[in-house]
Amino acid sequence: MPPWFDFDNDGDDATRRRGPMKRRARAAGLMPLTWVLATLAGGCTPQDDVIPTLRAVSLPDLSRLAESVQDQVRERHALLMETREERGTPPVELGNAYGELGLILMAAEYYEAAASCYLNAQALAPDVMRWPYYLGHLYRIKGDGAKAAEGFARAVELRPTDLAPLVWLGETYLDQSRPDAAERIFIQALSLEPRSATALSGVGRIALARQDTARAVEYLERALSVLPQASSLHYPLAMAYRRLGELDKADAHLRRRGTGMPSAPDPLMEAYSGLLHSTMTYEVRGLRALEAGRLAAAEELFRTGLELAPDDPALRHRLATALFMAGDARGAEEQFEETLRRSPEFAKAHFGLGMILDLSGRHQEAAERFSAAVTSQPDYLEARLGLADALRVTGRAEESLPHYEEIVTTDPGFAEAWIGFAMALAHLERYQEARDRLTEARTVLPDRLELADLLAQLPSY
Repeated sequence: MPPWFDFDNDGDDATRRRGPMKRRARAAGLMPLTWVLATLAGGCTPQDDVIPTLRAVSLPDLSRLAESVQDQVRERHALLMETREERGTPPVELGNAYGELGLILMAAEYYEAAASCYLNAQALAPDVMRWPYYLGHLYRIKGDGAKAAEGFARAVELRPTDLAPLVWLGETYLDQSRPDAAERIFIQALSLEPRSATALSGVGRIALARQDTARAVEYLERALSVLPQASSLHYPLAMAYRRLGELDKADAHLRRRGTGMPSAPDPLMEAYSGLLHSTMTYEVRGLRALEAGRLAAAEELFRTGLELAPDDPALRHRLATALFMAGDARGAEEQFEETLRRSPEFAKAHFGLGMILDLSGRHQEAAERFSAAVTSQPDYLEARLGLADALRVTGRAEESLPHYEEIVTTDPGFAEAWIGFAMALAHLERYQEARDRLTEARTVLPDRLELADLLAQLPSY
């Protein structure tokens, strides 16, 4: 059994560690007497008299998968077949074999086959928590909240002191508009871990929906103090402070809102996320490491993925980004160049090189890279902004104006483009036009104080 599935207290650990010789010894005389008699009387394998009716499981068409992932799926399936055929295999061991095949199928997005495996695993190993837990996640992915809740509830029943099933059950109840049930679960989670950002934010969001604004502020602030990177919580906090009439605090949180979600330690899902030997898996894991600030780990994961697919431009671009964030600008530049050698029109690599050149003061060369990015991908607004800014700072403000115009027309919420636009107009001494643009920008982006500051600095004539 792969070591990453050897979790504590999950089924019969000693049974899972037995090898073929011990299984044969068990079949020769160490099994319960009833199994021996059943075998002698009917010629069947010992588990035939004790296993429930199982769902049929066959391998789906694997042709869309990378060869390395196909090998993983086939290995798991072969292990299941071997376990089924072996005399004397206890039900829990067979159940775990089904569950492990389900894991790889779920990771490869064969959800129906994976669900059948998990249901068989639950039937054979009803006391093993991870199979209903993974089944809950499978149904969550498929959008079946009722079945997801059943899976998480069973996992909580089997392991009531495990935080991850609790918070996922609470979130699922919340998604089903069952706030009372969700709150009970979140409070139970907080009794185990008072600093759980997920549970704290859950209670806070429920309080906000109930108009209990003071309680909402208390719990949401506690969640953010535990996990500041959960930037999505700034928005409900802003709404809560606005209700309380504390507009300064509301505006401050509104400006800091983001997409970071509160999370809880989840060893089972961490193991699942790293299961497939595919470029996508390494890219996703690398991005998570990057977001968490684990730059060395991100670099290693991206490099491992590139060993499987050296011509993948997106993955090599991720590696270059990780190197740049770690302060290795030269290494990043080399990887961007290598990306373009293999994929000459990959716009993000042109943009990355443009950023490095721009930051080093080589604005003319940066403009050429940004221009190449825009040529390859005309709707790449960040690259177009880079080009416009590079043109402006190299004395070509007039040439920059159509690019700024394109950006603010396409995305009026792009504050940096409005600022650059106004600065280019001011450089051309077209002050009234600059003022008009900033006034227009402020109607779209009233929270961006720098627009008002820049407007105040412009000459009035």
